[in-house]
Amino acid sequence: MGKRVAVVLAGCGVYDGSEVHEASAVLVHLSRGGASVKMFAPNVDQMHVVDHLKGGPTEESRNVLVESARLARGDIQDLSKLLVKDYDAIVFPGGFGVAKNLCTWATEGKDCSVNQEAKAVLQAFHGEGKTIGLCCISPVLAAKVIPGCEVTVGLENDDKYPNTTDTAAAIRQLGCTHVSKSVAESHVDEKNKVVTTCAFMCDAPLHEIFDGIGTMVQAVLKLA
Repeated sequence: MGKRVAVVLAGCGVYDGSEVHEASAVLVHLSRGGASVKMFAPNVDQMHVVDHLKGGPTEESRNVLVESARLARGDIQDLSKLLVKDYDAIVFPGGFGVAKNLCTWATEGKDCSVNQEAKAVLQAFHGEGKTIGLCCISPVLAAKVIPGCEVTVGLENDDKYPNTTDTAAAIRQLGCTHVSKSVAESHVDEKNKVVTTCAFMCDAPLHEIFDGIGTMVQAVLKLA
């Protein structure tokens, strides 16, 4: 029987929601691994809406659950309805929506707060010893919620990973361990059952990011 995996989205679009290619890669690799997948998102307003063509914020207001439904082809539920007993693992794709809608990392860094529903499900999965997968910027959620965990957001002091060094420093300030890994790799924190990969934290070709997410998903399914 395939593993039961919950996927948590944060909107639709790299600058204000879930990164579309990362979400798609997660779903493809879970499908290839024979997993049964259900998608969830919090029923809250986005921090703001970004015009992805112009690259700047607009005056619009959008709902995270409604926007996430675009990626889920409409088959999605309110994050408040996610029951840990129904799943073997949980996966968070990245994108700025994670740092804007699931937490306030984008504006407050390591001093951010985490959306209460996202925090609750992370604590519940961790408390039950179930596997948690995160990619791109989403490992900061684990750093905020799971004390002393090990994560990766890429290679430090490498021009291909322009945002990794500062993010890694903030993760360490939270008392967690940052492990430098390339875009093709993932890191497995065996003790906490947390699997992370850097994805678009690296300036890499799409196929390399896709393959790296595949290593994360494979590790999640193996641990689950």
